[in-house]
Amino acid sequence: MKTWKLVSGILSIVMFVFVSFQSCAAGVSNSLEANGEVSGSAGVIVAILLLSGGIVSIVSRRGSKGGNIALIVLFGLGALFGFT
Repeated sequence: MKTWKLVSGILSIVMFVFVSFQSCAAGVSNSLEANGEVSGSAGVIVAILLLSGGIVSIVSRRGSKGGNIALIVLFGLGALFGFT
């Protein structure tokens, strides 16, 4: 389990980079078109939640229930923002 938490934390941090660049591009496109979309802003929130979830995953890999609950909450919020 320790290895998986380390790997998933690193993957989350790498995904943060891709999601943040994509969200910034979507935000610029939305503001240039003035279409009222909020996909860029929601993507930035998802990217921040991915980064914080990755950090928590790496830090709590030694096995604590509080860390697991925090991961569920962070990634659950990220999924909620991403789907809406």
